[in-house]
Parts: sequence; structure tokens; C-alpha cells
Amino acid sequence: MMQRAPIPAAVLVPLVVRADHASVLLTKRTEHLHHHPGQISFPGGRVEKGDASAVETALRETEEEIGLQSRHVELLGALPDYLTGTGFRVTPVVGLVHPPFALKLDAFEVAEAFEVPLSHFLDPANHEEHSIMHEGRLRRFHAMPYEGYFIWGATAGIIMSLYRVLRAEGGRSA
Repeated sequence: MMQRAPIPAAVLVPLVVRADHASVLLTKRTEHLHHHPGQISFPGGRVEKGDASAVETALRETEEEIGLQSRHVELLGALPDYLTGTGFRVTPVVGLVHPPFALKLDAFEVAEAFEVPLSHFLDPANHEEHSIMHEGRLRRFHAMPYEGYFIWGATAGIIMSLYRVLRAEGGRSA
């Protein structure tokens, strides 16, 4: 059986710089979408022909989905690509978001946008591992519930990647 090459995609991992803390901006997808309906996600999507880079894809999709303009985003870099079980190779682009900014949600794709304190994701007590039987295989996935939101799958996997990078950075001596 021939495996298909993963579909290139990119997301923005928006870290909002508030006066007293940093938070992560997330979206809840609408229930009628074909891919990942109702799930918590980062703004982003598949790479289109006109996109020069994953950064361009992430910024374009973020503006289309939640109206966050790239002038509010200070790019920091990218996390390792994340392969999803649904056949996407996602490049997570990390950026600091500087208020003030106004969001304008695309009502077709995005039901809600909300922020979670970064400290929630950096606390290992909030990291869960789950498993499910899917198509005859046991699949394990991360989850990080927060105030009624079940953050799991690729989104939680990307947050775990961010957690590992920040933990490694914090462990280095100057």
C-alpha cells in the first residue's frame, strides 16, 4: 500500500503579551467543518500555491480566520513540524502578539477565540495522556483541559513541543 505524502500546513502559535502574564490565543472550530469540527486549534491551515513560506501561510490564515493582522505579531521562529493522524505536516510558527488588537472571527470557520494563561500549559500537572482505539490501532494523544475546553490532539502536541523548548531554554545557564 502506497502512503501519500503529508499535506503541508502551518499554524500560528500566538503568545499574547499581557501586562501581568503571557497567554496562548486559541480558537474553537465551528461544528459543521469537515476537518476537526468543534476542536480547539491554533489559527492556520494548508499551504496554498501563492504562499512563499510556512510563515506566510500561518500569518495569512490567522488574518483570514480571526482577523489578527501580521503587524501585531513579532515572529520568534518555528517549532518542529507536527505530523497529524489525518495526513497533515503542520509547521507551528511561534509569535508574540502585542496588544492592543481587535479580532474579527470568520463565522464560517471559527466559533470562538479565547486565551489560556501560558502558565497553565507550562505546569506538568495539567498535562494528560489519553489513548483510544482507532481503526484497530491504539493511539495515544496529549490533552490539557482548561475551564471546560478539551485541548487535545495536534494542538496539545504542538503545545507540548513548545513546553519542551521553553523547559530546555529555562534550564540553560547564562
